[in-house]
Amino acid sequence: MNFKILHNDNLARTAILEFPRGSIQTPAFMPVGTHGTVKSLSPDELHQSGAEIMLSNTYHLYLRPGSEVIKNAGGLHGFVNWQHPILTDSGGFQVFSLAKLRKIEEHGVWFQSHIDGSSHFIGPEESINIQKALGADIIMAFDECTPYPSTYEYTEKSLELTTSWAAKCREIELSNQSLFGIIQGGMYKDLRERSVSEITSMGFDGYAVGGLSVGEPKEMMHDLIRHTVPLLHVDKPRYLMGVGDIVDILTAVEAGVDMFDCVMPTRNARNGTLFTSQGRMNIKQSSYRSDLSPIDSSCSCYTCRNFSRAYLSHLYHSKEILSMRLNTIHNLHFYFDFFVKMRQAINENTFKEFKSYHEGSALKLPQGV
Repeated sequence: MNFKILHNDNLARTAILEFPRGSIQTPAFMPVGTHGTVKSLSPDELHQSGAEIMLSNTYHLYLRPGSEVIKNAGGLHGFVNWQHPILTDSGGFQVFSLAKLRKIEEHGVWFQSHIDGSSHFIGPEESINIQKALGADIIMAFDECTPYPSTYEYTEKSLELTTSWAAKCREIELSNQSLFGIIQGGMYKDLRERSVSEITSMGFDGYAVGGLSVGEPKEMMHDLIRHTVPLLHVDKPRYLMGVGDIVDILTAVEAGVDMFDCVMPTRNARNGTLFTSQGRMNIKQSSYRSDLSPIDSSCSCYTCRNFSRAYLSHLYHSKEILSMRLNTIHNLHFYFDFFVKMRQAINENTFKEFKSYHEGSALKLPQGV
């Protein structure tokens, strides 16, 4: 991986991440393909929508179909036929949030599969070896995502586990994969500072801020982003995990974040909520059943160029698969177009105005799904 900063507008910045399989312009949005697929889209459609990188989930792919199956297919790239960069998370968040029963130990976590109840163990070595088999371009160190709320004492012990596991991940030899360390520390600024100091001292290829957007108030999340991100090495990519709300993204980019992932555009699409330049649109509402205008007259996506609100309303209420596909194409196009415009604003030193305009507009919009 080669990381090059192109332009700074205060702390906001544009950069490029270069891999043998392609380049990623940052700030970048990574659509979530949990099982090796962004729901309802083919890999070609995903790339045509503007995606330069996809995120897949280590925990889910380990349980089904299994990392050996994927390894024998040539890794995730060959298995899913996606010839562009892929990031895999460590599986830590899913172990803690989805596993029916779990027992945290010094060396890792015992857990029961959410699929069939079978018993499994994943620690730092297991997580990295699974990700090596998956063959992603960026892989993540194994961590504990501290729940909210958590006491200071629990958060400190959780942080110590994350640091210990990160060190073990760092010791494993990798070939043609970039390893990112994860900053934890819950909602405590001093623990965030400690995590930054400990994790950055290990010399990872990039750094992610985890453990946010887990139920805490927005003001608290924004305050921690502003406090934590500028402490990270300026010459390494910075990734804010699991955050996709437009206002949150603007706050994070202002603090210097380069990479984001979230299910927000795709999950909302499947639920009938569409993002537009005029605000969120709930295609389920009866007012759209005879509306022959496009979702967004200013949008150039395939859906807006070819179909009306009335047709999309009809597809949704008829429970047609095409509803999910067309809605997802539109929402991803909206996100990628937003990031293109955001990068342009940074390059033109107008990010402050860009943020103010979009933040003000977003806060006035209905936020229901």
